[in-house]
Parts: sequence; structure tokens; C-alpha cells
Amino acid sequence: MHCLKSFYLLFILIFSCLKMNAQVCNGTLGDPVINIDFGDGSNNFGPPVAETNYIYQASSPSDGEYTVVKTSAGLNGGWHQNIVGHTTTNNGYFMLVNASNVKGIFYQKNISGLCPNTTYEFAAWIVNILKNPGIKPNIKFTIENNATVIKEFTTGNINEGLPTDWIKYGTVFTTPNIVGTITLKMTNENPGGIGNDLALDDITFSPCGPTIGTEINKSGVAEICVGQSANFNLSASVSAGYNDPVYQWQEFKNGNWIDLPGMTSLQTSVSITNALLGQYRYRILVAERNNIASINCRIAGTPVLVITNNLPIGTASNSGAACVGANVQLAVNGGVSFNWTGPNGFSSTLQNPTLNNVNANSQGTYTVTFQNSAGCSGTAQTVVQILPEIIASTNITAAEICENSSIALSANGGTSYSWQPTTGLSDPNIANPTASPTTTTTYTVTIANATCTTTKTVTLTVLKNVTANAGNDNTIVNGQTITLKGTVSGDKATYFWTPSSYLDNPNQLNPKANPPTNITYTLNVQSGCNTSTDDVLISVYPKIEIPNTFSPNGDGINDNWNIPAIYSFPKIKLKVMNRQGQIVYETITPKPWDGKLKGKDLPVGIYYYQLYIEEREEFYTGWVMITR
Repeated sequence: MHCLKSFYLLFILIFSCLKMNAQVCNGTLGDPVINIDFGDGSNNFGPPVAETNYIYQASSPSDGEYTVVKTSAGLNGGWHQNIVGHTTTNNGYFMLVNASNVKGIFYQKNISGLCPNTTYEFAAWIVNILKNPGIKPNIKFTIENNATVIKEFTTGNINEGLPTDWIKYGTVFTTPNIVGTITLKMTNENPGGIGNDLALDDITFSPCGPTIGTEINKSGVAEICVGQSANFNLSASVSAGYNDPVYQWQEFKNGNWIDLPGMTSLQTSVSITNALLGQYRYRILVAERNNIASINCRIAGTPVLVITNNLPIGTASNSGAACVGANVQLAVNGGVSFNWTGPNGFSSTLQNPTLNNVNANSQGTYTVTFQNSAGCSGTAQTVVQILPEIIASTNITAAEICENSSIALSANGGTSYSWQPTTGLSDPNIANPTASPTTTTTYTVTIANATCTTTKTVTLTVLKNVTANAGNDNTIVNGQTITLKGTVSGDKATYFWTPSSYLDNPNQLNPKANPPTNITYTLNVQSGCNTSTDDVLISVYPKIEIPNTFSPNGDGINDNWNIPAIYSFPKIKLKVMNRQGQIVYETITPKPWDGKLKGKDLPVGIYYYQLYIEEREEFYTGWVMITR
């Protein structure tokens, strides 16, 4: 159980932060015998008091006057305008005094009910109400017994400060063996005039005795939950100071401290049965044996507490009926720590755990035990319902189809169906659509009944039709080898060349061919979907052989320079030049040369030729000799 010590810590904090002056009780105080707080009321100004010879004003008082008021707001402009009483009640009054120009007593009261030979603390709370520097209050307190002074002290000059600077001034004194008339006098030691204005509140006389330390279960506060029962150990320690001390433990009930019968030792125990919401408060009284029955003569230790914490209130819930494979969110509102248990060995310490991927075994009652910050526990339950699983299937999970063809799909197990993507489907919202995809597609069908859904997938691989491409027609010279440049597009193609003559491997896309004559090869391609063919012409030209001598002498033998192979090429460029680079013969069509220039024989010698065959983009150079 987490220990809440707010009340106990608050008491310590307040006690340590008090502004005090003079000598106050260093031990333990009893309940105040006298507590003058000037009362409270709904009006801003309270009634006059009889304990002063100053003049009462139900307004801003002048020198030698006073008022009883709830706030300084609206009074003299030289005073703080937001002073309120030292007591905590919003309607509490305090005495506001504007000092007389003549020093003297401004408050005097006879105190009754004090016990003989008993130490008391006298205290009063005072604040300088000036906003700016001026004459400072200096108050002398005198306590007399039958006009004989038994204690006297002064505050010294009380400086200006904040409107909340209430300062406790006090002293301790001991009454004589015979107590007569105890009189309290407050004398203004400084004259009035510009300043010497003060507020007075909470005048108390309280028994002062040895120091008392109190604990409950070795602390200042204990806890219990509503409805629980428990025993608590009370203990006290009392310093030296009384000759024959006696003790009495009390409990605070119905606004009063009530003696607990028989509990008169420093250590005792109390029992709480079926604890009610709120607080149980206990304290110990200490006094001399003859004074324990007198409330004016005894001191009281700091109360110890048993705080009753309410049970946490929480409701468990879940996200609702779930389909197999879904997630269920559990939740509880209330508490700071949690412990869930449920079917199938489920447990969690999260406030709102998730049941992932539920199945039939996840159904049932889930119980959560939760605690609040005080450690009090509560429980709640929620029932998780798992809906029946859909048993779904499709006619196929994967298939191959040819380009531009279709296939029937089919799903079952539900009452509604939705296929995605919709591309290529005859109807995406029926169980058995016809699919005609143009590319390989995976279709997902969502199968649903009234509450649950599941999905299945079907992958259709679209086989592209095959296409043959035998390449461009080409030419070679007899004896040369050429590589056929066939290509194939489409899926799952097989291929071969016909005829297979002069091919190194007719089952390759790029076989080598060396035909001796013109030939047309056909690339044959086929698949399970279609067939395709394409032709390529290989033209075979004779080998270019250029003679280097001829004798144009008219004997009918080797009279012309002739290149037989060029007759296979209709587009040529042939030039013959002499040693000086002059063109002696030129033609663009294949024909023989007779060794003449403009009908005249050229002299014997060496001539140089240039031959360009356009179809083959081949260039030949060399020399030829004319002999006679």
C-alpha cells in the first residue's frame, strides 16, 4: 500500500515555515486555553472589542483609533490594501490599530482558566501595515498575576514588509502556585504619527510541556482501504519535564477529541473494523498526574492519522465480437496497476492489452484486478466473443493463360465476394467472374458472411504471344560466313531455322551460315499459345579478283582489263589513273577497259585503280600494267 503522508507533511511544513519572534514553546503545546481571533462575519467591519481604550471606527481609523475588519482594502491609502486576517477563514476579522501619539496600553485583557505551577506559551500575530517607511510598531507584552509582573518582553521595531508578513511574537511563562487574576497588557512603545500602524490577530495561551513524538506503525500516517479491518500500533515518546507524567490517548470523533478508555500508556494499539471513507485521527495527552483531567493543563502530541482510501471503481470492456484472426482490445477505466487473466493462459499487466490474432480458444471471460495509488484493489470482468471462422476456398490458386484469352475464377464459403483489382474481370462482385488480364495479375478475393471476412489470392500469369524476327537481309561473298541475327519475343518460346543447310546449329537464334549461293532462311517460333515465322535472304556474291596485267594489242588474247565479279554489283565506281594522278579511265557500271583514252592507246606502263562497290561498301585499290 502506498503511504500517503500529505496531512502529516503539511503539518511539518507549516510548523517549520512560521515566522516567529521572541521565545516560544520548544516542547509540545496543548490545546489553546485562550484563543482570541476577533471572530468572523459577513460584514467587512466586525464589532468593537472591550479590551482597549482606543476609539472604535467602522472605517479607516486615525491616530488613537482602531477597527475590526476583514480586509484593509479601501482604508488608508498609505497602508497595504490587501491585508487579510491571519486565520484561514475567508470571513475572519483582525484588529487594525492606528497608534496614539502618546505611548501607552492599547490592549488589555484578563485571562482566566490557567492552572497553577504550569508553563504556558503566550503568542500573538502582528504585521506592519505600512506600504512605505515610517514610524515602526514596537509592542511590549506584559503578563501579570494580581498586578505582579510574571513575564514581560518587547517585539522590537517591526519593519515594513509584505501584506502577508504576519509574524508570531510569543513567550513562555510559568504560573505561580496560587493563580490569581492573570492580566495581558499590550503597550505601544513608539508614538503614533506617520506610521506605527499594525494588524493584530490570533492571541493564544496554550499549555507548554515536554516534547512529544508520536507514531502510528512507525510513521506519522497509516492507510487502510474502505471496508477493510486492521490493527494499528500507536507509540509516543516524551522528553523530560514533568515530575509525574501520565498519559491518555484520544480519538477525534464528531468534531471532538474523545478519550480512549484504558489507553494510558506510551504504547498501545487500536483496531478499525470495516473502515469507512475518511480519516481516523489519534493523539496522546500528557500532563502531571493531578492535571490530566484539566484541558487547560495538559499538552497534546501531534495527531497521527489512518487515512481510509476508497476502493477503485473500474469497468472492464472489450472492442466487441471478433472474427478469427482479428485483434481484440481489452480495456479497464480506473486504477494505476493492473493484472489481467483469461482463457488460454492469458495474462497481462497492461491497462489496455490487446489479444492478437484471436481464435476459438480466445473466447471467454477476462478478469482484471486493478489497484489505485493507495494499493486498494478492485476487480472487473468482460466477456470476449469469437465469431465462427469462414471456411473459404478458390478453384485455383495460380494458373497460366495465353495473351488475349480468359479463364473462369470461382470462390466459395461466404455470402458476398469482392475481387481486387477489378481490371480484366467480368464482374468483381460475384463469386465466379471471368478473368481476362492483359498482364500477369494477382487477384485477391474478400469472402464475407454477415460479420466476418477472409481473403484468398489467385495469381494469373499471362503468357505473351511469340513473334519471330529473322533479321535484315544480308549479302556475303562466296566463301564467307555470316551470323544470322534472329530474335524472339513472347513467353515460353521454342525455335529452329529452315532449311538447315549450311547452318552450324539450326536450333540456335544466331547460327553461323556459309551458303555458296543465294538462300532464304526461315526462323520458326512456337509456344503453347501460337506460332510465328520470319524470313531472311542471304545474297552470295562472287569473290572479287582483279587481274593486274592486260595487253590491248588486238591479237584477241587478253586485250581488255576485265573484273568478272563486279558484274554482280550494278552500282560501282571505278577509276584508273596514271603516275601523275590523271584519270585515264572512269566508269560507274561494270564493263571492260580497252586501255585507251579518248580512243587512243595509252602507253605501256603501270596504272593505278580505285574500285568502290556500293552494295558492299567495300573499297579496293591497286595497280594494273598495260603491255603490248
